Amino acid sequence: MKESCYPLFLRLAGKLCIVVGGGRVAERKARALLAAGARVRLISPKNTIGLSGLHLQGRVELVARQYREGDLEGAALVFAATDNGEVNGRVREESRRLAVPLNTADSPDMCDFIVPSLIRKGPILIAISTSGLLPLLSKKLRVEITKNLTPEYTAYARRVGAFRKYLLQNVENSRLRGEIMKRVSRTGIRDVSRMTLGEMKKRFLAP
Repeated sequence: MKESCYPLFLRLAGKLCIVVGGGRVAERKARALLAAGARVRLISPKNTIGLSGLHLQGRVELVARQYREGDLEGAALVFAATDNGEVNGRVREESRRLAVPLNTADSPDMCDFIVPSLIRKGPILIAISTSGLLPLLSKKLRVEITKNLTPEYTAYARRVGAFRKYLLQNVENSRLRGEIMKRVSRTGIRDVSRMTLGEMKKRFLAP
């Protein structure tokens, strides 16, 4: 049976995520976790200037030593980002024992999950992956998609998102809500992106 990945987005706000390592890869992982609202703990005797700065700002916790067994207790997610295969292997063993999902830089066979190439535009988050086969292609696809993701899409997402929230709070009939949202979907992105919430109510809630 061909191996494949199950795509999902994790809610990590306030959850402990551990990064073992202190280089540039570790810094990228830490910054991405912070962007998701995670509580980040770094374990490394040496760190980049950027990571040291994050620690001084109080944005990450720093354990300035080598990884030890037991360091992964309480973690929701772990990244092994050292250049030492033996250390990464020990992190892998503990993560398995604790059933904590692990990503190991440049070692797909040791990963429980793959970090996709991401596009963030306001509320829009697009993840691209080649299932670990060719990360370079993911980056190329990210560039191509970003070119076509105009500000109108961001405005559309915000407008329609606010309108949908209004419907959920004020229209009890789920079938009617679905019909109203279909009306919205049949209207051009440019037109909707320029509407206010009041204009959307007037246009799409009319009988």
